[in-house]
Amino acid sequence: MPLVEHLRELRNRLAKAVLAVVVVSIAAAFYSEQLMQFLAEPVPKCEDLANSDGGNCAIVSFNTLTSPFTTTIKVSLMAGLIVSSPVWLYQLWAFVAPGLHKHEKKYTYVFVSAAVPLFVGGAFLSYVILPVSIKVLLSLTPGGSANILSLDEVLDFTIRMVLVFGLAFELPLLLIMLNMVGIVSGRRMAGWWRGVVMGVFVFGAVATPTTDPVGMIALSGPIVVLYFVAVGFSLLNDRRRARRESAGPSDDEASELDLTPESVEPAEPVAALPEQATKDRVNGYDDVT
Repeated sequence: MPLVEHLRELRNRLAKAVLAVVVVSIAAAFYSEQLMQFLAEPVPKCEDLANSDGGNCAIVSFNTLTSPFTTTIKVSLMAGLIVSSPVWLYQLWAFVAPGLHKHEKKYTYVFVSAAVPLFVGGAFLSYVILPVSIKVLLSLTPGGSANILSLDEVLDFTIRMVLVFGLAFELPLLLIMLNMVGIVSGRRMAGWWRGVVMGVFVFGAVATPTTDPVGMIALSGPIVVLYFVAVGFSLLNDRRRARRESAGPSDDEASELDLTPESVEPAEPVAALPEQATKDRVNGYDDVT
């Protein structure tokens, strides 16, 4: 396919993906109130200011005139991106798939089927520990003060935590992908375990904005477990690859070419053409012509 056809196909698939996001976002706008309540559910709410002393609860409200509109747009777009993800992921896959080999398509199916549950698991775990994290943050409120939180800030905090947990759970899958393409070996990954464990816990402490160890352990513990699962898988994959290479190339795989130059013997001299038998020409042509 020429370059112009590739660009035209990319334009069409991007248009379909954007259309799916816009349609789902418009539909989600009718349920934006329920979505806001769901995302703000981890925050303990106060009935009035008299009960908000000491950080036991908080009052969630809009602080500016345009906040209800901007928050509705933000929540609707987020829901549109998440709900329509099968459509735009398929469009991305349909654009890339023709350039992949059969075994590469098989690996892609496996990676996508594993990436979705990992992200959902991380997002669910973040939503579970959000009430604990928010209570710890509210407990730092000094006596005589009340917490009046903007709904924009609450939604930003919730979405950020969900995205951080969901994307962090994709780290082991990324390591497996690097091992499958031969960039990192399982033995080398196993040698990194001390630094990886330390880095994961530091990341957990920085990514979770609370001062308690609950959020850090809740994020770092599963990632460490998934890391060792990725190391075990990579070691097994390295052994399988070594056995396959020792057995030689498969039927549909090209063998390695020997590009070592060889010496060429000089060619034998070519005998000269015999002389013409006669000098006569027939129709203007001699023996050679």
